[in-house]
Amino acid sequence: MTISYQVENTNITNELLIQMYSTMLKIRMFEEKIIEVYPVQDMQCPVHLCIGEEAIAAGVCLNLKKEDYIFSTHRNHGHCVAKGSDMKLMMAEFYGKKTGYSKGKGGSMHMVDPENGILGTSAIVGGAIPLAVGTALASAMKKDGRVSAAFFGDGAAEEGTFHESLNFASLKKLPVVFVCENNFYATNSYISARQPHNDIAKKAESYLIPSVQIDGNDVVAVYEEARKAVERARAGKGPSFIECRTYRWKGHVGPDCDYEKGCRPKEELDVWMDRCPVKTFEDFILKNKSISEKELQQLKANIAKELDNAVSYGRTSPLPDDKELFEDVYA
Repeated sequence: MTISYQVENTNITNELLIQMYSTMLKIRMFEEKIIEVYPVQDMQCPVHLCIGEEAIAAGVCLNLKKEDYIFSTHRNHGHCVAKGSDMKLMMAEFYGKKTGYSKGKGGSMHMVDPENGILGTSAIVGGAIPLAVGTALASAMKKDGRVSAAFFGDGAAEEGTFHESLNFASLKKLPVVFVCENNFYATNSYISARQPHNDIAKKAESYLIPSVQIDGNDVVAVYEEARKAVERARAGKGPSFIECRTYRWKGHVGPDCDYEKGCRPKEELDVWMDRCPVKTFEDFILKNKSISEKELQQLKANIAKELDNAVSYGRTSPLPDDKELFEDVYA
């Protein structure tokens, strides 16, 4: 199934289309840079890559203000880049350096960037959901106008905190947007082996939360649904639930592909790669004349240079001192 971007009768400008593409491209190139440098093994933390899922992070985060909160998972790189995190500081964290966002103690799975509204990412399945509900409760009590967004995978819908959090958010009409990245796999277990149906949005409907199931590879569709959800939250009307159906190209962890290990069929991956959210949108904005080929190549060159600098910064930054071992650690 091809992606048909619907921008007619919307307020989406050419400038916004380029923002969408630029954000997705930066995420894709960031992940590809990790694949390039990882075999050297000087980056030793586990990495969970989001190649194939870039449209979700871009579409949601372009609706959020800097002070709005997001909470993410072990697969958080795209969300952090889309929310505005500095790729140099991210790379430094991945290399375990003291200049990184978590001072080299968190690695890829535990990013913290409070200045951009990222109060933490959790490797615990479903861990992001109650945290986002917590900040949404605080925002409601303080009346500060902030919105919280929780990103999580289909596996999180099987956790008790998923149901408890949705129930509480609905009951208290909290300003939170639940974003389920349904890529149909929890590690290597297909959703049909774990759940009686794969319509996760229906679970949210049972808590009287406005819910929608969309093509998570269509950045325009993601943006539009996120816009409505964020506006609803900011207006004090309560939570919304967006199920984005998508697919990760790489394995659960690391730069390899699952099909190479017999974990999923290659034909399935091929179908989704044909629906690449970055390439299909690139073709669209070129055809739409939102950007010229020259501008496109310059954008790619600028991001490539930024990433080279980020890797160099990460590799040359100092390691934490032994005396820092117990600093910023809470018992």
